[in-house]
Amino acid sequence: MWPKEVLMSMILIADSGSTKTTWLFLTDDKTQVRVETTGINPVRDSESQIREVIGNLNTLFAGQTAQIHASDCRKLKVFFYGAGCIPPYSKVVEKILMDSFAGASVVVESDLLGAARALCGREEGVACILGTGSNSCLYDGTDIVAQTPALGWILGDEGSGAVLGRRLVGDVLKRQLPEHLCESFWTRFHLSQADIIEQVYRGAQPNRFLASLVSFLADQASEPAIHAFLVEEFRRFLRRNVLAYHRADLPVSFVGGVASQFSSELKEAARSEGLLVGSILRNPVDGMMKYHQAQVSL
Repeated sequence: MWPKEVLMSMILIADSGSTKTTWLFLTDDKTQVRVETTGINPVRDSESQIREVIGNLNTLFAGQTAQIHASDCRKLKVFFYGAGCIPPYSKVVEKILMDSFAGASVVVESDLLGAARALCGREEGVACILGTGSNSCLYDGTDIVAQTPALGWILGDEGSGAVLGRRLVGDVLKRQLPEHLCESFWTRFHLSQADIIEQVYRGAQPNRFLASLVSFLADQASEPAIHAFLVEEFRRFLRRNVLAYHRADLPVSFVGGVASQFSSELKEAARSEGLLVGSILRNPVDGMMKYHQAQVSL
């Protein structure tokens, strides 16, 4: 439960991925306050883990200037968009938020719907996530009307940080990349083949480990072999996910760290597949806030 005086906003938006959650408050006087916590995924995380993350918000909010009494939570509208937030898993997050913000209005939806609303607003379009994981959907301006299953980093998640990392270590271990790039990889990360096998097959969060290797691709993106590697993987994402909607007339927009970091390679891949790129955002939370501000004012 919140203490007597807490940071209060008319709207609280949460954008939660596998790695981190960004929280954005809009206060009564229109001040925006932004904090970050670790990612929340109810498919992966236990109820106690989720409660701990949300409970720690109190500490992060301490010292902020916009404070109100806990009784004013009845004026608060909470919109939580998160990875894994689909029924029945979303109910756990909804319950914890309702317990923490007693009296607030709470809505929990998927991170994909949040991305679509941030990218497209109230217009039709194709919205994609390229971060630690990947996903896509056809959006009608309000809701998702079609979605290719993401399937996770083992069966799907093409173009994601986890899959880019997985393919990178596979190419390094099998020496499919030029020798100087393989040597640069070993020098940079100080890993052995045994270390990689341990992290991937026995580690607690192998997708995060693999995604952490994407920094190597970013630093070496000007290398012809790495450039081709990136464009090929993004084309795989588009072919296996976006082209399934048969809507080449609509712009394809993206959110996520991978999309933002490799925007030029992503645009090249889209051109090769006959697609038009709309907007690319690193973090969708500002677009989510804009969408809900307009909704509240209606």
